[in-house]
Amino acid sequence: MEKQNSKTNTDTITRRKTILSGIQPSGKLTIGHLSGALDNWVKLQDEYNCFYMIADLHAITVRQVPALLRSQTLETVAIYLACGIDPKKSTLFVQSHVAEHSQLAWVLNCFTGMGECSKMTQFKDKSKTHKENINVGLFSYPTLMAADILLYQADLVPVGEDQKQHLELSRNLAQRFNHYYSNTFKIPEPYIPKIGARIMSLQEPTKKMSKSDENERNIIFIDDTREQIINKVKRSVTDSGSEIKMAADKPGISNLMTLYNIATGKNFTEIESEFSGKGYGDFKLAVGEAVADYIQPIREKFIEYRNDKKMLNDILKEGASNAHFVASRTLSKVYKKIGLYSLDK
Repeated sequence: MEKQNSKTNTDTITRRKTILSGIQPSGKLTIGHLSGALDNWVKLQDEYNCFYMIADLHAITVRQVPALLRSQTLETVAIYLACGIDPKKSTLFVQSHVAEHSQLAWVLNCFTGMGECSKMTQFKDKSKTHKENINVGLFSYPTLMAADILLYQADLVPVGEDQKQHLELSRNLAQRFNHYYSNTFKIPEPYIPKIGARIMSLQEPTKKMSKSDENERNIIFIDDTREQIINKVKRSVTDSGSEIKMAADKPGISNLMTLYNIATGKNFTEIESEFSGKGYGDFKLAVGEAVADYIQPIREKFIEYRNDKKMLNDILKEGASNAHFVASRTLSKVYKKIGLYSLDK
C-alpha cells in the first residue's frame, strides 16, 4: 500500500468534512450491514475525509472468545475492503490500535453524569440480556463512542436509529467541554441513510435482522454461499394472502421486497408490477437468486482478502498511523486545556 504522508492527510482534512463510523467485530456481517452502512460508506469516501474503524473495544463489553475475536477482526477488515472501502481514500483502522480512544474516553467519563449513561436504551437492553455481566464498560460505552467521534473532529456520523441517543450524548459532551474550556470539539451531526437501512429477520419479520441472532436462518450473511442464500429466502416467513405489495400488514413480503430492491435497484412500484398475479413461491425464488447474485462478487473478494493476512496487517498499520496522527492532536489539546502536565513543555 502507498503510504500517505502527514502533509497529504492535513491537506485532505482541511478541504473536506470528516465522517467517522465503525462496526463491532463480534460476529459475521450481514446484508443489513452492507445496505445500511457499508454501501453508504463507499459512496461517502469520495466526498468526505472518512475514518472507518473496527470497534473491538466496544465488542468486549460482552464476553468474547479471544481467538474468535481476533479472527473476526480480520474478517471485518476483509469485508470492508470487499464491499469497496478503499484504504487509499479512507483511513481504515482497528479501534484498540489507537490508544487515544481509551485516553479521551477517560476524560469524557469525568464529564458525564451517572444519569446520562443509566438512561441509555442500549444499556438497559443489554443489561437484561447479559445479566451475568453488567459491567462498568457497558455502562460507560457511550462515552467511548463519544471519544471515537470527537477525536477526529467528525462533522457527520452515520448512525442507525438505535445509535441516535449515543450521538446526542456525544454532542452534549462536546458542547459541555467547549463551554468550560473554549472551543475544542466540533459538534457532530447524524447521517442517516434513507434506503435499505433496516432489514428484518427472515423468520421473524417484525424484528430487525441481527448478526447476534442465535437462529442463522433469520440472517443473510455477506459470506453466505449462493445455495445458503436461496434456501434461507425460500424458507422465510411470509404473510396471509397472495398479493406481493409493500404494506404494514405484510411485514414478511415487505421485507423480501426490500431485499429485492437492494439487490436489483428496482423500486417498490416496479417490483409490485413485475410480480403482479404471481405467487409467493415465484417471488421467493426471484428474491433468493437476485440476492445471491448481489452478494457473490463481494463474497469472492472477501475470501481473497481474508486469505492475505500480510496485506490486511499492512493496511491496518497504515490506518493506525494515520488515525493516531489526527487523534493525538485532539487529545493533546484536551490534556492541555484541562491542566494535565506535559513533559514536552
